[in-house]
Amino acid sequence: MNEALLARYEATLQGLARKDRLRRLAPRAGLDFSSNDYLGLAACKRLGDAVAAAIARGTPVGATGSRLLRGNAPEHEELEAHAAAFFGAERALFFGGGYIANFAILTALPQKGDLLVLDELAHASMHEGARAGRAEFVLAAHNDVDAIEDQIACWRAEGGVGRVWIAVESLYSMDGDRAPLESLVALADRHEAFIVVDEAHATGVWGPDGRGLAVAFEGRDNILALHTCGKALGASGALVTGPRTLCDYLINRCRPFIYATAPSPLMAVAAREALAILSDEPERRLRLHEIIAFAGRQLAERLGTAPSGSQIQPIIIGDNRRTMAVAAALQARGFDIRGIRPPTVPEGTSRLRISLTLNVDQAAISAMIDALVEALAQNDQR
Repeated sequence: MNEALLARYEATLQGLARKDRLRRLAPRAGLDFSSNDYLGLAACKRLGDAVAAAIARGTPVGATGSRLLRGNAPEHEELEAHAAAFFGAERALFFGGGYIANFAILTALPQKGDLLVLDELAHASMHEGARAGRAEFVLAAHNDVDAIEDQIACWRAEGGVGRVWIAVESLYSMDGDRAPLESLVALADRHEAFIVVDEAHATGVWGPDGRGLAVAFEGRDNILALHTCGKALGASGALVTGPRTLCDYLINRCRPFIYATAPSPLMAVAAREALAILSDEPERRLRLHEIIAFAGRQLAERLGTAPSGSQIQPIIIGDNRRTMAVAAALQARGFDIRGIRPPTVPEGTSRLRISLTLNVDQAAISAMIDALVEALAQNDQR
């Protein structure tokens, strides 16, 4: 009986392998061109010292329960108060991670009878939340404000009378491009809509003090932002910032918040210290921007690749097998670059996702691009 059940899953795995889409865990090795540790904070001394000091004064490792039970530690509330002030919001709410925070928002806030319009390239967590939520949802072409407006108009024409929600990333994780936030906010205002902006890859890197790409719209009552703590902030968890009423609603009606054990108080300490570093050490952000500009010039000159203008630079290859072969060649040369395949990206757009961080310098970038040019040429000949 068990063998027959397992055979179904084994057949799925074999099918993925035939399509060159089988995923495997791989250890860290080589120079970091794949992580989201954009500012190099994950292993920085100041973050480690803050956590060590918290342990020394008795801060527990575990929260011991949900926030609504005994899991609500002073460190959580201190982080939320600091984050709300930092991001110019009425309130902030700390979740265990960006995935669960996106899922929580989209399953709790859009109501039955509402419409949720989701950018087709938004994070998988947004797609999962949309599918599991109460509201009707539709996808819109990537970064196409007119397509979003057309979806709203069509829904209204068919009798839709609820509230409209629009969900986007501010900086997209696989293409490194930006959402047209100004046009989206104007669209939301015309339709009395809410916007959920996932700032995961913008927080810490873009905007004054690293406050993100939606910084111009801080404090608005129709915008909810998500700032992950596990990327540029070097910790883990996620902060949802926005109107107090929406955050209070999440506390009362959001099942992933109500029934989950709270994040470690030590991670709250680390995230708060990371926010302080953003203000105190702007040179980190400036150095990263210099690296981004340097890499963009090098890729344009050596490969004819259009720079994304961000710390995320895709090299679109298309074919799954060739993508993984080029990634393997780079890894063998000591550069940790991973191949990204469907369903993470659309069919026919398999790619290398080059991530630029303060864990490398310009010399390492030049050497990586040399190896990339060579690996692409070698795989063209096969």
